[in-house]
Amino acid sequence: MFTGIVTAIGTITAIEERGDRRVRIAAPLDPEAIAIGASIACSGVCLTVVDRGGAKGDAWFDVDVSQETIRRTSANMWNEGARLNIETSLKMGDELGGHIVTGHVDATGEVRLYEQRGDSWRLAIRAGPELAPFLAEKGSITVNGVSLTVNDIRDQSDGSCDFMLNIIPHTASVTTLGMLEVGDAVNLEIDVLARYLKRMQSLAKQD
Repeated sequence: MFTGIVTAIGTITAIEERGDRRVRIAAPLDPEAIAIGASIACSGVCLTVVDRGGAKGDAWFDVDVSQETIRRTSANMWNEGARLNIETSLKMGDELGGHIVTGHVDATGEVRLYEQRGDSWRLAIRAGPELAPFLAEKGSITVNGVSLTVNDIRDQSDGSCDFMLNIIPHTASVTTLGMLEVGDAVNLEIDVLARYLKRMQSLAKQD
């Protein structure tokens, strides 16, 4: 489990195709605090550490990325040089600063608007019809692994929707959200509570 509170920005430094894609990520972490087999969220994708090394503040870790994961996530995030939002898994007693995040990407969305408003930025993302029913004003959404609050929703005629977010300067500076451009694809994970409520609603209609 994760909270959507990013702790570092990592960079893909090497890729090896071996059935699955072996990816090496450099990040300002302590390698002694990264266990082999540990889960780390990389721009919202929960991945398992298979190797690690480096020095404190200049660590690297390896993960295997399956073809299924590549298919369901933003394709350009798995290229050498790509920068990723990094969050280590939640431990008992840790502060739940964001919301409950599983690290399972539901779909990708497209950045439709990204403009500065005062000191912050206004971000609009198009979500497809499969995700639109799970989004609500003041509800939670995870974008590239970052826990955010939906400010507004504009439904589209094809069943999709544009949802609006406010990105404060701190969030823009400590995550990759400050690097987004219109047209970029982003990883989306809906709120787990919304998922269960939708399921309960579906079952209630069958009764």
